Amino acid sequence: MKTIRQGGFFILFLLLLTAVTPSFATIFYSKNEALELAFGKSAQVEQLSLFPDEQQVAKIEELAKVKLDSGLFTFYVGKDQGKVLGYAAIETGTVRTKPETLMIVLTADGELRNVTTLAFHEPPEYQPPERWFEQLYKRPLAEMDFNKGVDGISGATLSTRAAVSSVRKVMAIYQILVKDQGQH
Repeated sequence: MKTIRQGGFFILFLLLLTAVTPSFATIFYSKNEALELAFGKSAQVEQLSLFPDEQQVAKIEELAKVKLDSGLFTFYVGKDQGKVLGYAAIETGTVRTKPETLMIVLTADGELRNVTTLAFHEPPEYQPPERWFEQLYKRPLAEMDFNKGVDGISGATLSTRAAVSSVRKVMAIYQILVKDQGQH
C-alpha cells in the first residue's frame, strides 16, 4: 500500500510539473492560409513535385551550403489565368531542439519575395521578427550569407541561421530544378 501511495504522489508531481511547464509552440497559419497570403484569394495553386538526381543534389547542396534531407521537394506554384505569379515552399527545420516552419515565396523569376513564419516551437524571444526577413528580399543567392551583409540577431542566432539555410536551399532548388530545367 505504501508503494502505491508513493507512486501516486510521484505521478501527481509529474502531472503538476507538466501543467506548469511553459509550452512555446505557436502555429500562425495553416498551409491554405499561407498560400492565400502568398498568391491571393483568386490565384490557382498547383503542386510541382521535384525529384533531383544525384548530380542535381550535389549542385543544390553546393549552392545552398546545406545538405538536402529528402529526395522529394515540393513547390506550390501560384498562377493567375495561366501566368506564373511565383513559387512557394514550406520548409520545416530544427532551430535548437524544436522545429520552425517557414513559407518561402519566390517571384516567377526566382527572386526572394517573402518569408512568413507559419509555426515556431522555440521560445518566442528566439523568433526573428518579420522585419528581419526584409533584409533578405531581392538578395541574390550568392549574397544570402552572414559573411556578405546579412545581419544576425543577438539572442536569436540559431533561428536566423536556420532561416537563412532554408531560404538558401529553396533558392538553390529553384535555380537547379526549375529555372535551369525550363519549368517556369
